[in-house]
Amino acid sequence: MKKLIIAAMAIAIAAPLAAVQASPKSDLENMRSLMFKKFPGVKLAEYGNGVYAIDKVRYDEWKSMEDDFPPYEPGLETGEKLFKKYNVGKCFPKGGIGIKQDYPKFNAKSGEVETLEGELMKCLKKNGVDLKAEKLSFKKGKFAAIAAWMAYKSRGNKINVVVPNDPRAMAIYNKGREFFYAKRGQLNFSCADCHVHNPGAMLRTMKLSPVIGQTSHFPAYRKKWQGGGGNPELAGFGTLQRRYGGCNKMVRAQPLKFKGGQHPTYVALEYFHTHLSNGVPINAPGTRQ
Repeated sequence: MKKLIIAAMAIAIAAPLAAVQASPKSDLENMRSLMFKKFPGVKLAEYGNGVYAIDKVRYDEWKSMEDDFPPYEPGLETGEKLFKKYNVGKCFPKGGIGIKQDYPKFNAKSGEVETLEGELMKCLKKNGVDLKAEKLSFKKGKFAAIAAWMAYKSRGNKINVVVPNDPRAMAIYNKGREFFYAKRGQLNFSCADCHVHNPGAMLRTMKLSPVIGQTSHFPAYRKKWQGGGGNPELAGFGTLQRRYGGCNKMVRAQPLKFKGGQHPTYVALEYFHTHLSNGVPINAPGTRQ
């Protein structure tokens, strides 16, 4: 069965969505149309629940845990304490509260796309935090817990990633779009193979989630990450770009690494990927497998 699933996905014919250099507006409209056709009855806001939006049994189990004993709560308390300790609020508009839905965002002055985690790292350095001594690094642990708390304070706010009519912004957006649809690794998979062409299908023991809403629950708290060493309350946290690296490994491709943190290609991917979830409420940190 495993071989059949892999074979079927590997020969999936790319959808027309990837065939042309579409605009961000048409990308968003076409993706919504495709997902709404695949999963009739699932409302836009429900896509923030990830795979649980399309699986009633899994949803009931997940919702019970989220309502009664969400495993990320102790880590969020630590994230809040560190947010205050490092004086993060002074680096962001609105004191860093209720802003997650606007990221990633294009900075017209620098010509670059800023992610929340990228700006958080800049803030820590600006505030003179000793990253090594405090054991703060991109993607996981205490750093991800701070970002998760900031996202938590944005819960309910709808994702609103803007791609302006600026050739620099469009170049980054299209770079992310190209990576999303490009095949890679020994399994020759693309992001779209799993999450556009085959959401709802089983890959080993996991059901594949639809692309819409995937970014709404990041930084996420994953069961798979809980055994990552150190404080178990923090080990489960991870950023979206940590997840990208894990996805690359799953298709037997080398994760992209960049000295000092985020890889520019993952930033571009996050820009494109998050834009596809515009209108979905933030519900981070979501508990995931």
